[in-house]
Amino acid sequence: MLNEQRRRLLLFPHDSVRPIQDELVLAVDESLQDKHHLVVHAPTGLGKTAASLGPAVAFAIQNDLTVFFLTSRHTQHRIALDTIKRIEERYSVSVPVANLIGKKWMCLQNGVDSMGSGEFIEYCRALREDHKCLYYENLRTSGSLSVDARLALEKASSSPDSASLLRIGKEHSVCPYEIGILSAKHARVIVTDYFYLFHPRIRDNFLSKIGKDLSQCILVIDEAHNVPDRIKDLASSRLSLFVLSRAIEEAADFDFDFPVFESLRSALVALGSQKGERFISRADLKVALGAASYDVDLLLKRGDEVREVRQRSYIASVGEFLSFWDEPDEGFCRILTSFDSVVSLSFRCLDPGVVSGPLFRGCYSSILMSGTLTPTVMYSELLDLPLRTREYTFQSPFPAQNRLSLIVPVTSTKYTARSDGMYSQQAKIISDIVNITPGNSIIFFPSYALRDKVLSVFSCNKEVFLETRGMKKGDRQELLSRFFAARSSGATLFAITSGSFAEGVDFPGDALKAVVIVGLPLAKPDLETQALMKYYDEKFSRGWDYGYVFPAFNKVLQSAGRCIRSETDRGALIFLDERYAWNNYKRCFPPTWDLVIEESPTKVLSSFFSVSAPGSQSTLF
Repeated sequence: MLNEQRRRLLLFPHDSVRPIQDELVLAVDESLQDKHHLVVHAPTGLGKTAASLGPAVAFAIQNDLTVFFLTSRHTQHRIALDTIKRIEERYSVSVPVANLIGKKWMCLQNGVDSMGSGEFIEYCRALREDHKCLYYENLRTSGSLSVDARLALEKASSSPDSASLLRIGKEHSVCPYEIGILSAKHARVIVTDYFYLFHPRIRDNFLSKIGKDLSQCILVIDEAHNVPDRIKDLASSRLSLFVLSRAIEEAADFDFDFPVFESLRSALVALGSQKGERFISRADLKVALGAASYDVDLLLKRGDEVREVRQRSYIASVGEFLSFWDEPDEGFCRILTSFDSVVSLSFRCLDPGVVSGPLFRGCYSSILMSGTLTPTVMYSELLDLPLRTREYTFQSPFPAQNRLSLIVPVTSTKYTARSDGMYSQQAKIISDIVNITPGNSIIFFPSYALRDKVLSVFSCNKEVFLETRGMKKGDRQELLSRFFAARSSGATLFAITSGSFAEGVDFPGDALKAVVIVGLPLAKPDLETQALMKYYDEKFSRGWDYGYVFPAFNKVLQSAGRCIRSETDRGALIFLDERYAWNNYKRCFPPTWDLVIEESPTKVLSSFFSVSAPGSQSTLF
């Protein structure tokens, strides 16, 4: 247990320590003392941010190190910043902190919201190099920081959240991102997005810019279950016939001469004459191009010139793809896709460890944590963590009797089992569950197509809300507000397991009483999935699990995690598919869950909801 003296030494930011939370605090401190890496599965409610940041900051102060708190969620930035503020206030210590979200979202230029990340980076670079960004130009006068920049930097030190940085930047007409970078140079803690360290082309430049040595950095990685897929996406690229055609039009508009574009289009058309998917080699494209050659640097340069006029450049997109295409083969695959008039080439990263391995071997120590980081050994292997890595799996601190984990094994969403009869049966079971639940429910489906089939024959006594494709942030917030407001009478939300409401959304208190997961969100058995399973089989002898089963089940557990966010919440998790009862999938549930298998769930649910949750509402930290 952590007594008051130990809490003070480890800068724990709260008056009391939650059950099991003290074990995590000590595990973090021990790993730092031994210069080890730590992989932690810690369920919702344990207080992972406080348990990791306290000892990490204490150790960093004692040893003159820098803590990076990496997260993909803007809301988690706020929680991390609040935790640092609590530490400062509670122990009267100064912890300089910087906060950096994606550079595009810190930009004051008009129209950048519609750009892709890669496009924005090149657009920003072109504006700076051509001295056309007022906010960047105003940072310095005669080589020194301007008065406005110094004032903005001073204000940012006390208000480092992204909204304040944008306001301060606009007030003083200086670049918020550059103010954040200046803050990071002197920061003890840097709260930022994954890609600043995991992007293979950004990390070294970023660390050099803020004057930090990787070997003197502690990485605290929040929601680490997202990291493998984020890395794979960052290290992948795609070129479609559509983008290439636009690049040809763009070159003509600007009177640029790139014969390779026509050669590329002819090559794509020829290669795509055979419909479907197939693997392709780097040499296949070279052969199809014949004598045509290309200069990636020139393509990117001309793309910058286009962006000065149009902000977006298809020429630059082609150049960026070709720079990826020339990368080595190990840990990657190349796929040609041709359906109807859509033809594309993809260069896909299969092995995130190619990128993350050097990062973890180079940093001082790291703490990877998530509420669904299971099995921990998979993440250690996929991310190529060093041998000096410890893995912990902690139990939920919430009373087990407050959660009903129910498998209803009477339907299946397997493609071969789908029929009108199945949709009707699922709709009837879901309707019974929704009607008997005293409050709000969310029903998660593996796809919009399946959801809409069930929805067409579904009816219940409560209001129904729908997640839609490509929902914007404002639309999501409005839907959630209406959904929360309906909790007294009860409502249901039909959503997608990989959608906007399956992760990063809290339903506190009595806002959610039941979650139903319909089917298993298994990946399509396309060529990339096959390549992934083959690669993981050869490297880890776990291709089926690492490439197919575990990623799908992680989505299941993330969706289920929307329910029960505090020790006084009481809710039911219902898994509707016969495969959940099969050993191959049942083994993926947390071992501490007391699973109930019941084909007729209404009686079990009625009994569960007739019991009130003990205790009173408390605040999570």
